[in-house]
Amino acid sequence: MTYDVRVKKLRENAVIPTYGSEFAAGADLYAAVDGAVTIEAGETKLIPTGIALEIPVGFAGLIYARSGLACKRNLAPANKVGVVDSDYRGEVMVALHNHGKNEQTIEAGERIAQMVIAPYVTASFILADELEDTVRGEGGFGSTGRK
Repeated sequence: MTYDVRVKKLRENAVIPTYGSEFAAGADLYAAVDGAVTIEAGETKLIPTGIALEIPVGFAGLIYARSGLACKRNLAPANKVGVVDSDYRGEVMVALHNHGKNEQTIEAGERIAQMVIAPYVTASFILADELEDTVRGEGGFGSTGRK
């Protein structure tokens, strides 16, 4: 299923998101930087994409790491998954964090993350004095056992 997402270029060197293959779920986001940007080990830098989006109501843009960038160069979004709401019209930025021990350089036009357009539901949060019992109950982290 395909939905139209309008894209506005905010910078001359911005690249419209692209899919790497016919059935790719994530569209690549590109760095719209004026020159090379160095990210030191352990550092996070906000990298502009140079685009703004008009995501349909009922959907969000979920920004994930690109597996090659994460595995080969230790670069991934600092917040793990970024969320672009359908009512946001500002520039899409990616907070790239260098998890490695060596500095990394991002060049203009480089693919820096991927974005999945996904539907979501909103909840009505209702205050309650009691909740239904379950087998798990109040068991927290690790409470469902190991293999």
